[in-house]
Amino acid sequence: MTDNFFGITDLGKQRQNNEDTFIAQQNAGGRYIIACVIDGVGGYAGGEVAAEIARETIIKRLDKLSPNGADVSSGIMQSLIDAFNIANEKIWQEKHAVKEHKNMACVITLAVVDISSNQFYYAHLGDTRLYLLRDGSLVKISRDQSFVGFLEDSGRLTEKEAMQHPKRNEINKALGFKATLDTGEEDINTGQSPFLPGDMLLLCSDGLTDVVNKAGITEILTASSSLKTIGTQLIDAANHGGGKDNITVVLVKNDKSSQQHPATKPIESAQPTPVQAASTREKAPMVAPTKSSVAAPVKKNTGLIVLLIVLVIGLAAVCIWQYLNYNSGKSTDSNQVVETPAPAPVKKARNVQEVKLQQLIDGTKGKLVVLSDTAFKSPVLISQSININRDSLHIQAKGHITFKSDSGFSEPAFVLSSKIKNLVLDSLAFQDFGVAISGFNQLLQLKNVQFSNCKIPLQNVFGLAADKYISGSVIPSSFKTDSLPKAPAIAKTPKKHKK
Repeated sequence: MTDNFFGITDLGKQRQNNEDTFIAQQNAGGRYIIACVIDGVGGYAGGEVAAEIARETIIKRLDKLSPNGADVSSGIMQSLIDAFNIANEKIWQEKHAVKEHKNMACVITLAVVDISSNQFYYAHLGDTRLYLLRDGSLVKISRDQSFVGFLEDSGRLTEKEAMQHPKRNEINKALGFKATLDTGEEDINTGQSPFLPGDMLLLCSDGLTDVVNKAGITEILTASSSLKTIGTQLIDAANHGGGKDNITVVLVKNDKSSQQHPATKPIESAQPTPVQAASTREKAPMVAPTKSSVAAPVKKNTGLIVLLIVLVIGLAAVCIWQYLNYNSGKSTDSNQVVETPAPAPVKKARNVQEVKLQQLIDGTKGKLVVLSDTAFKSPVLISQSININRDSLHIQAKGHITFKSDSGFSEPAFVLSSKIKNLVLDSLAFQDFGVAISGFNQLLQLKNVQFSNCKIPLQNVFGLAADKYISGSVIPSSFKTDSLPKAPAIAKTPKKHKK
């Protein structure tokens, strides 16, 4: 596996210094490949310094990364988050210690790849990017933490429009923007994914993606070339498009040979299938018939057989006559009609996405549940109602997540327990439901929630005291529709300083 990772950076055609840097190496134990792209912010006044601080911190923190332990995944993810926090603290201290570095920061995308177990783990902050190439399809894993990135990821801008937007390089998240990073995914975007034989990861700075579109990148990645050749071609493509910024590319490939096994169906009974029976017959040796295996001729007795048939027919006729008389008398005397109960409808078993969603809602500690579009592919089919039984909860989607009714499903998509005091649904979409959300005396807040082809988007039942006079008013809906929800706040610090 000597050619399964490669990194390259280039000045570009319009910059006088390179604020980009990268990591493309194995850690000390040789188990993991560390791949990272860092883009400095601050121009001559510290962009390169911030990027180098982050690079050295990450190498030091991950160099001794070990696979030992019961939960390898959580250990690696915690190491990535720790590396970001330590680098952020050092950059913050440097920018306040040196006056010339007061505007410095950096954006970063980091991946730790474990080819031996076909997995990769990532952490991301800013607008550098992480892509996964599988079977010729390029999928963007990271989310741009910027105003224009928000518009593009939510479908309000096309890729071409986003690439030409005047605020393309303004970001709102970076190492060094504030003293400490928020916990969870408020700042750091993290995750893990299978990394199968033949898969390839691309980490890159915006010097590539601001100039070369997704189709152009995919065409270069899918060419039968070495990683070094692919990296060089990506740099050349960005420079050919103008080379407006520094360009950095890191590639990692799972170069293990693909091992495909034929799918096997579980054995449901001891009886051989037609294929198995045929196979058994083909393999069985031919045996010459012996005297004992030849059937003896049966003597015919026609008279006895006819007599038995007549007796059976007569007995059956008597039984039918008695049965009809019995039912006729019973119906006349009591006028009762016996009805066969209809079979109860069989519920579909929940799919993997539903089970994961319900477990996340039930098991998340705290009030914030974050649904990432990398974990919940759109659309998520709902075949059984998702029950929300928490005192107070905020369910927020990162990316575009749509819940869609499965065929034959007629219940509400979300059923809210009466114990809920406050529920916030943020950036979700519901499609093709009779009732999308059903609650009881709920205080519900909707933020950027879309209902498509839902007969009743929200059904809130109010419980009132029985046998009493009640005074009050039912307040009309205070929800407002807006085709363009408020975008995240934009950082005051520009990403690129003018020279």
